[in-house]
Amino acid sequence: MATFKGNPITLVGPELKVGDQAPDFKLSKNLLESVSLQDYAGKVKLISVVPSIDTGVCDAQTRRFNEEASKLGDNVIILTVSADLPFAQARWCGAAGVDRVVLLSDYKDNNFGKSYGVLIEEFGLDMRAIFVLDANDKITYVEVLPEMTEHPNYEAAVAAVQQLL
Repeated sequence: MATFKGNPITLVGPELKVGDQAPDFKLSKNLLESVSLQDYAGKVKLISVVPSIDTGVCDAQTRRFNEEASKLGDNVIILTVSADLPFAQARWCGAAGVDRVVLLSDYKDNNFGKSYGVLIEEFGLDMRAIFVLDANDKITYVEVLPEMTEHPNYEAAVAAVQQLL
């Protein structure tokens, strides 16, 4: 069960588990360009899902993974997914000095949220979660936070990536 400030919320989509093949997705990199899982083929992927980049925990989560990105090397891509508009994501990155994490938007049709089981039905946002995928897009680590306002286990997520290097 998932909650927002202790109140139950409904997550739409499958419950993905370690060992599952990661579903493909179509996310907006900006208003004119979309990307899919294949655009990051051959790389280890840490997918950090946040409800909205303009909130404290989401801000901290994205900044933390931006710091970690420089230590993980070129074989790793860190993607931050939210339902924020690409304009808001670009503005936030510029203001925050975030340049190692790729921010992608699920705003058009919540394709990612539905495919990864993190779409919050009540809000049309994606639930805070971490997915680590190996170079062949097999899921090796999953953390879907039970409470939307809590931080993920940063150390465990980074360790899961390091095990794949």
